[in-house]
Amino acid sequence: MNPILQNIAINEGKNNPKRKYDPSINKEINEELRKYRIKLRGEILGFFLLSIGIILAGFGLKSFLLAAGFIDGGITGISLLLAKVTGVSLPFLIILLNLPFIVLGYKQMGLNFAIKTTFGITGLALCLSVVDYPILTNDKLLIAIFGGFFLGAGIGLAIRGGGVLDGTEVMAVYLENKTTLSLGDIVLVFNVFIFLVAAYLLSVEVALYSMLTYFAASKTIDFILEGIEEYTGVTIISARAGEIRKMITQKLGRGVTIYKGMRGYGKKGEARGEIDILFTVITRLEVTNLKMEIEKIDAEAFVTMSSIKETKGGMVKKRALHK
Repeated sequence: MNPILQNIAINEGKNNPKRKYDPSINKEINEELRKYRIKLRGEILGFFLLSIGIILAGFGLKSFLLAAGFIDGGITGISLLLAKVTGVSLPFLIILLNLPFIVLGYKQMGLNFAIKTTFGITGLALCLSVVDYPILTNDKLLIAIFGGFFLGAGIGLAIRGGGVLDGTEVMAVYLENKTTLSLGDIVLVFNVFIFLVAAYLLSVEVALYSMLTYFAASKTIDFILEGIEEYTGVTIISARAGEIRKMITQKLGRGVTIYKGMRGYGKKGEARGEIDILFTVITRLEVTNLKMEIEKIDAEAFVTMSSIKETKGGMVKKRALHK
C-alpha cells in the first residue's frame, strides 16, 4: 500500500477517539488504488490509440482521397461527397454530420464512449484543417488502395481506443435493434446508396475507385481489430467468477451463461476442484470496457474471445451498454 495513504488512515484512526482504526481499511484502499490505476492506464492507452488513429485517418484523407476526389463509405463518405459537390469545408461537415451520432452513441454506449468519439471526430476535423499532409502519388489505383488502407487503420485504432471516427457503426447498432437486419446488412445498404449517389453526381469511374477505397478500408479495420466482427463471444475462467458475473449482468447489462468445469489437472492427472466458467456475447465496441472491468476484479482471470457473425435473442440486442 502507498505509505502516505497508510499513514493518513492510521493517523485518522488515532486522532479520532470515536473511530477505532480498522486494519482492513488498508486492503480496501489498496484495492481501490489498484482499480484506479487499471482505469487510468486504460484511458491513457485509449486516447493514445485515438490520437494515432486521427493522424492516420487524416493522412489517408488528405494525402490520397481528397487529392484525387475519391470518397469513402459511411458518414465520412457523405462528408467528402457534400464537400466536393457544394464546396463546404470538409472539417465542418465531418463535425456537423457526426453530431447526431455522438448523441446517439451517448445513449447507446455511455458517456465515456461519447467523450472519446467527440475527441476523435473533432481531432480528425482539426487535423484536416491544420496539418499539411504531402501528396505522395497521382496514380488512381494507388490512391484508392492506400487511401483506404490509412483511413481504415485510423478508424480501427480509434475503435481499439474505445471510440469511433465515423458515426456509421453507432447508427447501424441502433437500427439493428429496431429492424430485422443485421449490423453488416445495414452498413452495406447504407454504403451502396452512397456509391450510387456518387456515380450519379460525380462519375461511374470515381464511384468504382471509391468502392475500392471502401473495400481496402474495411479489410484494414478487420485486420486492426484482429478479426473481431460484429459480435464477440467471451469465455472467462476466474476464481472470482461470481463478482465478474454480477459486473457483466448489473453494470454492463449483458446476459451470462455459466458452465460447470474443473479447475485443472495436477501432475498425476487429478482434478483440483470445480469452477464456474462464464460465457457472454458483446459487440466489438464493448470489448475494451469489458476487459478493463474484468481486470479490476481479477487481473489473473483467463479470458478467451472468438468472432460471432450473428446473434438472436438474449440481452445483446435488448439492452444498451451503460458505463
